[in-house]
Amino acid sequence: MSGTFVGMPVFPPPTHPAFPKAAREAVDNPTLRGNLRHATHTIRAKRAKAVAEVSDWAALREAGKRIKDRTLLHLDRYLVQLEEAVTAAGGTVHWAADADEANRIVAGLVKETGESEVVKVKSMATQEIGLNEALEAEGIRAYETDLAELIVQLGHDRPSHILVPAIHRNRGEIRDIFRKEMGEWGRPAPEGLTDTPAELAEAARLHLREKFLRAKVGISGANFMVAETGTLVVVESEGNGRMCLTLPETLISVVGIEKIVPTWQDLEVFLQTLPRSSTAERMNPYTSTWTGTTDGDGPQTFHLVLLDNGRSDTLADEVGRQALRCIRCSACLNVCPVYERAGGHAYGSVYPGPIGAILSPQLRGIASEIDASLPYASSLCGACYEVCPVAIDIPEVLVHLRERVVEGGEAVRNGNKVLLKPAKGHAAERAAMRAARWAFSHPAALRTGQRLASRSRRLHPRTLPGPGRAWSATRDLPAVPAEPFRDWWQRTGGGKDGAK
Repeated sequence: MSGTFVGMPVFPPPTHPAFPKAAREAVDNPTLRGNLRHATHTIRAKRAKAVAEVSDWAALREAGKRIKDRTLLHLDRYLVQLEEAVTAAGGTVHWAADADEANRIVAGLVKETGESEVVKVKSMATQEIGLNEALEAEGIRAYETDLAELIVQLGHDRPSHILVPAIHRNRGEIRDIFRKEMGEWGRPAPEGLTDTPAELAEAARLHLREKFLRAKVGISGANFMVAETGTLVVVESEGNGRMCLTLPETLISVVGIEKIVPTWQDLEVFLQTLPRSSTAERMNPYTSTWTGTTDGDGPQTFHLVLLDNGRSDTLADEVGRQALRCIRCSACLNVCPVYERAGGHAYGSVYPGPIGAILSPQLRGIASEIDASLPYASSLCGACYEVCPVAIDIPEVLVHLRERVVEGGEAVRNGNKVLLKPAKGHAAERAAMRAARWAFSHPAALRTGQRLASRSRRLHPRTLPGPGRAWSATRDLPAVPAEPFRDWWQRTGGGKDGAK
């Protein structure tokens, strides 16, 4: 082991347009909006019903929050405990500081087997580091086996949802993708394939079964890692994950360091809250656990790649670190009015929606145009916080990150304290906030300004000039009252004379 702090350079920021520009293009797509509206409203309603069945949901939510906070506070100790347990069970642990190191480790492990193809069970960590592309550059082909991930891969597309990566596709589009692309990746789609769910699922089953029976190497992520026993856990609804985890001779799991829980008793809480918050199920149809290797049962070689990639830097932020509690349920996406209209691609990250708006800028920093804009991809309505099963106060973190974008200041990057410069394009906002701070700290000036505003109210424009035009283009300016509150209070004696 090279040490439990692995806060090295994160993967390069994407060359993706800022969120407002990307979202504007998505909003102009009526098919996309229709697909998103139907899917998110359906999942949202089912989740609400499933959660309402649990009388102690609030207590479970609080327990999950406290478990995660306690674990993050002592993350170094639990990671060492996990490594010792995995090693004792016959596995090998690798520490990856960043995306490049993780990709090198995984590619090297696959090459050692002599294989040139792998099967994968859905893993956001491998999407985060661009593992498929890295393997392809080394002559290794990775096949996604989660149905939604398969649709995305065959369609040469990108995921747009944490739980349902192909949420932006309807059944007709999926049928066309299967007909056109399946033959290029393996077994072709059946003749006369229609867009009925049963036929689409059967086409995917036949296509994937061929790969499961042939592949010698599997790559997975994990929903949780149990420190006390070195056990990894994957929950899923299709069974494709279990095939990927049990049939190959070699299994390589790439997992973010924040996915750890101390004990099986702690895991119990999340196995209640995750399925209800994500798929609106009382429990997942498939919950797979594995601990090292067992002679004659499952993969005979197991490697665990623990991924930092900016997580240690995020942990150093007392406000922002709560994003590391996330259990990837996607409930925040399904209630977010911004995500419902813009879709996942606008976020320029494998982590879309409200959680992506606070997680990506912390993992990658705010140097790029897209990451500097993500904290503003929210109306701050708070719906995301209300449904989060681990009580991440996403609005609080969004405001915290907005301050960092506008004002700059101290942050931790690559394990070192740095002084961030304010992002470009916010000079007017900074000037306005400084003017407001000065006014609120000088009561006489504030009172004079309020009186002038009231007496000149008939001359006020309907829209703001200059940079403020973007704000008032979609909002009505609030009307200035005929009399400032302070003057009304003095004139009426605090309202005691009955004035209204």
